[in-house]
Amino acid sequence: MATELVTAPIEETVTNPVTDDGGHDRFAHYVRKSDATRATVEGVPVRALCGKVWVPSRDPSKYPVCPECAKIRDRLLNRGNN
Repeated sequence: MATELVTAPIEETVTNPVTDDGGHDRFAHYVRKSDATRATVEGVPVRALCGKVWVPSRDPSKYPVCPECAKIRDRLLNRGNN
């Protein structure tokens, strides 16, 4: 009996409210897509643009985007346009 593997798109924003002070717990964070995929498959931690480190396990669409991640992402995207 063969096992079928299926792939699905991964959102670039990921969150998991299990951290230190709880400040980042209510936000979806930006991480590298390849890191998000690896975290989903292997259960390893990821690091967001803002520096938060966690193992993603919740639906990021249920949370607003982290303001710090958004600022950093905008700066990175604007750097490419100059």
